[in-house]
Amino acid sequence: MRRSDRGGHGDAGGHGDRGGHGDRGGREGSGHTRAHTPPSGSAGFAGAPDDDAGPEGPGARHSATALAACGYWRRRGMHTEPRQVVVAPGAPVLLLAVLAATGGGAGILAGAGAGAGAGAGAGSGSGSGAGPGAGEAPARPGTGSVLLPRPSAAWHAPQARLLGRPLHTVPVPAECGGVPDPFALLETVRRARAEGEDPRVLVLSVADEPTGTAAPPELLHEVCEAAADEGLLIVSDESWRDTSHDPHDTVVVSPAEMLCGGPHGDSVVVLTGLVPALLPPGLHAGVARFPGTERGGELSDAVRDVLEVLHTELSDPVAAAAAEALSEAAPLREARTAAARAHGALAAALARALGDAGVLCRPPHAGRHLYADLEPLRPRLASRGIKDAAGLEAELVRRLGPYASGGHRFGDDPRALRVRVSTEVLASGDAAGVLSLTTSDPLELPGVARALRKVRTALTDLTDGSPE
Repeated sequence: MRRSDRGGHGDAGGHGDRGGHGDRGGREGSGHTRAHTPPSGSAGFAGAPDDDAGPEGPGARHSATALAACGYWRRRGMHTEPRQVVVAPGAPVLLLAVLAATGGGAGILAGAGAGAGAGAGAGSGSGSGAGPGAGEAPARPGTGSVLLPRPSAAWHAPQARLLGRPLHTVPVPAECGGVPDPFALLETVRRARAEGEDPRVLVLSVADEPTGTAAPPELLHEVCEAAADEGLLIVSDESWRDTSHDPHDTVVVSPAEMLCGGPHGDSVVVLTGLVPALLPPGLHAGVARFPGTERGGELSDAVRDVLEVLHTELSDPVAAAAAEALSEAAPLREARTAAARAHGALAAALARALGDAGVLCRPPHAGRHLYADLEPLRPRLASRGIKDAAGLEAELVRRLGPYASGGHRFGDDPRALRVRVSTEVLASGDAAGVLSLTTSDPLELPGVARALRKVRTALTDLTDGSPE
């Protein structure tokens, strides 16, 4: 695997010599515009007021966050300069800005696709799954399609819908969530182009929030190569990459590291939301890493223009907390590792309980959720009047509390009996004990043990085939 010592990467391949881009001084990482001509991909956002704040201005306070983000990514094998970093109040805002910057008219990505069509349909689904549903904005001609794995994080699809982008969901492979099946991805792109659409962006997750899984590096590489060969910009959501339950388990690798130095090295934008893995509760921040190339610089400029219009500056306390979190002091690393280990134990216990009840579930590897498939139990659930994801969610919430979310919330087929279950369903039994990590085995805590018995009883009662 190529690491970070890529020749010429430190100076962004001459990117720092572009007029107005390499001389931002203390303004790197901020959401403020500079005196430059926005690329055509930022159509509709040009003309935002230029902010020439000095070293004490609002942009300067973000430079510490940008520098800390550089160190954060360098420790993960991705050499990063401050000019490649953009900061905002959360990954959803960053995704919205990236999609806005890549969607209009000629756009930054225009011509990058292999035979991409010019028109856009009204979200036909292209045989790839659910098309736009009620409440989605109609697709506008000239906007590029967005592709998502099915299921995906609940906040991914709304950003595309808000911008009126055609949206296609692609089924995930059997072994993990977070990434589309590579063959299904290629077929979805082919059909979208045949219908006159212009697929431009693939959003994926190296550590998947809904399913609690991490994509094996070889599969992730296959997906990334397929997407990049088709001219897609890969937006890699890495918000949960630091929550691996076992550091010796599946290695989490970023697409930016995988494609670094190759012909598609400028095809990846990395998003990292700092909640809940890194920031204290109640604080929200996110950072984005753009390729250190001219194309990457143009895209990051356009994204800053969008953020400037939205007035998305971080407050001083949040910016300081984000910089501290990204610096990863030893106590923070230790607490993060201990929390991931505790939630891993809870997730493993939940997976066993689900399996004993006949529920299908991918083995959890990261994060705080599992994705349960109750389709094999459909006849039994039907006897209780449960016929879709919403009905399953309602019944589990009634029995266990607000720890289950139907698959329809994550772009899955609303008719399918699939549901995301949170490890908090067990931690809620003795939250103080789990969160304070007073024991190496949270399953030994009395409250957790009681909560696990409650889950097992509910699953047995729900799936025994008897009527309500």
